[in-house]
Amino acid sequence: MKFTKMHGAGNDYVYVDARSQEQDWPELARRMSDRHFGVGSDGLILIKGSDVADLKMSMYNADGSEAEMCGNGIRCFVKYAVDRTIVSSSNGSVSVETLAGIRNITPISEYGTVTGARVSMGAPILTPDTVPVNLDAAGEYGSGPVLEYPFEMDGYDLPLSFVSMGNPHAVTFIDTPVAEFPLLTVGPKVENHSIFPRRVNFEIVNVDNPTHLTARVWERGSGETLACGTGACGIAVASILGGHTDNTVSITLPGGTLKVDWDGQGEVYLEGPAEEVFSGEWN
Repeated sequence: MKFTKMHGAGNDYVYVDARSQEQDWPELARRMSDRHFGVGSDGLILIKGSDVADLKMSMYNADGSEAEMCGNGIRCFVKYAVDRTIVSSSNGSVSVETLAGIRNITPISEYGTVTGARVSMGAPILTPDTVPVNLDAAGEYGSGPVLEYPFEMDGYDLPLSFVSMGNPHAVTFIDTPVAEFPLLTVGPKVENHSIFPRRVNFEIVNVDNPTHLTARVWERGSGETLACGTGACGIAVASILGGHTDNTVSITLPGGTLKVDWDGQGEVYLEGPAEEVFSGEWN
């Protein structure tokens, strides 16, 4: 099986052209993602045919669970497809079917090679029942948004803001540097907390100024990742709604910086790099 390793701001995935083959993809994702006995990645992304878009993206986390959407992964997905002429971007964009809906991606190219992309990520989902998150006195929160919901874990006060970008996110803004936060121990406990029926992606954020944030992400099913595209969008939405930043914000994560635009009502737009690392064969 031929595969390609790619990353967007350090959020790395193994890509397989699955248009003419079937495998036990969850098991393959677990094996290939292993950083000691496999290729090493945050998950497995498949290129598939689609009846409603140019292509379909299927994504499996490192633990084999299927995810709805990945903002960094879909940029690399389009780079893979355009660079290999599986699809053409001559009309300016590529449509991709995902479990979170159809997403339109505009590739950014240099000298004929895709180096990044701008992704139309859809409108954020703010209704608690749809994120989903189960809250005490849920009727009090109505249709949302829910910002800075009181939450404590391991002695840390972590007021959470809830956003779905097709997958669930819980965002907290902290005053101490994110680099000092014990994400490796607190992250999995938040991810698997009982208020999240489908688990959750957990983001911790420092507000640097009205146009810049610094963050770390505990990604559902994969652990801490160097970047998360849907997470960056969730962070930006929570930050804009909370009055922390302007409508265009740069978010620096351990693997790089992503740019997010949101007008406060419509679709969220994510822009960032897409890079190919190497290709090989899995035996």
